[in-house]
Amino acid sequence: MSDQNGQADQAQNTNAPVFNMQRVYLKDLSLEMPNAPNIFLEQEGPKVEVTINVSGQALAETVFESTITVTVTTRIGDKVLYLVEATQGGVFEIANVPVEQLDPLMGIVCPTMLYPYLRANIADAITRTSLPPLHLAEVNFQALFEQRMAEAAQAAPATSGADSGLILPPGMTRQ
Repeated sequence: MSDQNGQADQAQNTNAPVFNMQRVYLKDLSLEMPNAPNIFLEQEGPKVEVTINVSGQALAETVFESTITVTVTTRIGDKVLYLVEATQGGVFEIANVPVEQLDPLMGIVCPTMLYPYLRANIADAITRTSLPPLHLAEVNFQALFEQRMAEAAQAAPATSGADSGLILPPGMTRQ
């Protein structure tokens, strides 16, 4: 009898949801200071613009890549002090997760895990310019995800159930 219980537990474990971060890496980093060294003589304070983009793709049946790209443009007047663009990537193992939970997992949970690495890499790159580091603010990836889904729903109301722009595992379709 205990052997049957052991087999049942093992079968149940093979269907258990799996979510693991396998690797974190800096996929791309670009830093430009087009007006150096003359910009260092400016007395006016800089203005900072930040844009964030989240994306993902299936690499294999249970292996996915999630990326966050941040572009920071800092200007003094109409001159660019520095422009930093960085993409932080992560490889995640995701298995036995319902299809309807995959987009939120890739659009909220994965970026939330990657963002601290991205913040550190951007601060480090800016510090290397001899300027004070820029510490990016925390980001609510759930709100960002919900906004993206609302915009996608508004842009294509006639194609309800169509691809939201996020990934699905190979061979899967939305219901």
